[in-house]
Amino acid sequence: MTKTTGVAREGLRTGLRRRHMTMLAIGGAVGAGLFVGSGSVIKTAGPAAVVSYAFAGVMVLCVLRALGEMVVARPVAGSLAEYSRMALGPFAGFVVGWLYWYLYVVLVAAEATAGSAILAQWIDLPPWVLSAGLMVVMTVVNLISVRSFGEFEFWFASIKVVAIVVFLLFGVLYILGWWPNGHAGLGNLTAHGGFVPNGMSGVLSAIVTVIFAFGGTEIVTLAAAESAEPGKAVARATSNVLWRVGLFYVASIFLVVAILPWNDAKVLTSPFVSALNEMRVPGAGTIMQVVILTAVLSVLNSAIYVSSRMLYVLTRDGDAPSALVKVTRRGVPARAVLLGTVAAWFAVLASYVSPDRVFSFLVNSIGVLLAFMYLAIMFSQLRLRSRLRRENPTTLTYRMWGYPYLSWLVIGVLVTVLISEAFMSSLRPQLIASTVSLLIVAAVYPLRARFGRTPPVREVHVLEHAERPATE
Repeated sequence: MTKTTGVAREGLRTGLRRRHMTMLAIGGAVGAGLFVGSGSVIKTAGPAAVVSYAFAGVMVLCVLRALGEMVVARPVAGSLAEYSRMALGPFAGFVVGWLYWYLYVVLVAAEATAGSAILAQWIDLPPWVLSAGLMVVMTVVNLISVRSFGEFEFWFASIKVVAIVVFLLFGVLYILGWWPNGHAGLGNLTAHGGFVPNGMSGVLSAIVTVIFAFGGTEIVTLAAAESAEPGKAVARATSNVLWRVGLFYVASIFLVVAILPWNDAKVLTSPFVSALNEMRVPGAGTIMQVVILTAVLSVLNSAIYVSSRMLYVLTRDGDAPSALVKVTRRGVPARAVLLGTVAAWFAVLASYVSPDRVFSFLVNSIGVLLAFMYLAIMFSQLRLRSRLRRENPTTLTYRMWGYPYLSWLVIGVLVTVLISEAFMSSLRPQLIASTVSLLIVAAVYPLRARFGRTPPVREVHVLEHAERPATE
């Protein structure tokens, strides 16, 4: 029998099963950015974009390992904010929690806008109507139950996985010469200026961009509080990130630059569609549009879920109005879900009323927030490791590698990435806007300290699940 305390006992339900958690981790790692945004990375680094993706993937894997250590030792709802609060104090918990909520609210708007642009090719309705329709559908899914969210994410992620696996299969057959009219060999990797045509500066510049492409992989740790096996689910998911990154990102990008010259204009616009067209796959454009729409809906679904759970935890900590803590009979924080959707809807309106100013600032303002989140995770892990070891060393069954040296190395790389953005004209607006977001949230904290309410006893947030096999 599962024993729960704190959040689960007072509202949230453990409705996510093992297969949900597995596909949630995969879905978090694979977004529309892989299918579309990878073109700009290839343009910057050339065929060496493979190296950029591999290095960035290893960095994110280390961050997830550090976060996984804390989650397995002390599973809590709203893990990112809660661990910052435990390790660095209430100010850090407040800032991290609200920034993370803000990030995903803006992401809801951005994905709804992107989805409407795809649907507009098939449905003759105003874009804002299509955006609203997508948000309403995904909001309803999240309001039904956490199991409903998990099921939709499971199937969305499954479609993405199948699409990538099929692409990898076709691509391997093509470069081996086993594809009809295929061209064997890897000549495109070196034929157009070499493997590193833009030098190491291009590879490093691409890393700065790519490291944020893996945003969303941490969602599985946030969802652990509503899974039947929080510790095992997180350990399993974070341990498997490496092969997912290698298979889905590195291998697929490798095939793209092997099939097409990296400096082909078609690679920049739509690398996967262009590669499939080169292989003469019928209906490649339409197929990839459907896959990209699925990826957009997957991120939209996850973003609504994440924003609501983070707001729920902020409420529990006394950092948000207490009315938002109320949950439905199915254990869904409905008010938190709706508030996030309403806030995102204002951002959607901004995308049509003021796309070049307001919406552009909103999108830029979340550009490097993940770097701030990753830094908070690493500093929290450094502080909590020694505390957990003193309190109960038996809980440290899943540990960060090379502690504390690798943790400090990751912090150094993240700081270097942020400094690098200050010197890159294309990314500098993101750094400035995201820093402004950070300063605004930090400036609000004194008001919370003065007028906010006292949160419940700290231990109430910890979930003590008796691990048991999940029933599928």
